[in-house]
Amino acid sequence: QLQLVESGGGLVQPGGSLRLSCAASRFTLNYYAVGWFRQAPGKEREGVSCISASGGSTNYADSVKGRFTISRDNDKNTVYLQMNSLKPEDTAIYYCAAAHLMTTVQAMCVNHQADYWGQGTQVTVSS
Repeated sequence: QLQLVESGGGLVQPGGSLRLSCAASRFTLNYYAVGWFRQAPGKEREGVSCISASGGSTNYADSVKGRFTISRDNDKNTVYLQMNSLKPEDTAIYYCAAAHLMTTVQAMCVNHQADYWGQGTQVTVSS
């Protein structure tokens, strides 16, 4: 069974940083666009950031532009989300997802088009 596993979540104070990782098992992420999504209690799921299979295209939600950076290391079969200047409103469960390489980052982040989803990791920003 193909799996995506998120890690790196936790509790951080406002203004702090976290780096989330999304690792794939039983398949290579090289041929997939990968995205990070989040869902806070009582809110709809939001596309946070997505990256193309080649890494040449990225997409960010307006709420995280300038603070979050998505990257991928295909040798390690892992995609990262570096989150800086965290705010309480960033508190949510963060999920990674993978979509066939022909999926655009816009389609993935805006329409939530994905073939595989991880189980999520909790991020809590609080003093």
